[in-house]
Amino acid sequence: MNTLEIKLLPTSDGLENECFVIDGTPLHEYMKKMMNDLTYIYRYRSPLGDITIASDGKAITGLWFDGQKFFGDTLGKNVTERSLPVFTEAVKWLDIYFSGEIPDFTPPICLNTTSFRKAVCDIMLTIPYGQTMTYGEIANIIAKQKGVERMSAQAVGGAVGHNPISIIIPCHRVVGTNGSLTGYAGGLDKKTELLKLEKSYDRTITVKR
Repeated sequence: MNTLEIKLLPTSDGLENECFVIDGTPLHEYMKKMMNDLTYIYRYRSPLGDITIASDGKAITGLWFDGQKFFGDTLGKNVTERSLPVFTEAVKWLDIYFSGEIPDFTPPICLNTTSFRKAVCDIMLTIPYGQTMTYGEIANIIAKQKGVERMSAQAVGGAVGHNPISIIIPCHRVVGTNGSLTGYAGGLDKKTELLKLEKSYDRTITVKR
């Protein structure tokens, strides 16, 4: 529980002034920090289930199917539901996507993650609509970027699974060796439906559960 007190604090002219203090922090500084830590959310109903979208107020910072693995892992402690222009853009993008069309724009996104996971997300953003890429292929690209002989496909799989902005960053387009469908945080049923929507699902693909 936060503690609210009134204390005498020094001013810039060397005097003292009574101020509200919360947990040892002046009220105006505390409120500023609270606003900086605030995460906004918006709920979207898709044909595959409800989706929660998150934003820092300017860019999309998260997009998850409700109840999926790692749901909300980039959300802060202070969350509020609100309509924002960036959510309007995201909803427009999702409406176009789920109608079976290819959006010709990408809402602003911001990735609060490790440099390795960001590098993997950057590669996933290059996978064209209706096409797929294997974990091994992404690992090879990362290895070349880092100037090393090889990179673990398993490490890539972990980064793909922790993608905080599903669909827009198309982790569903990442498949296993020989096109096998493995490891989608939103569920393999949703991965299959997304690939079918993009007409990139081949019935010969093996689904590993």
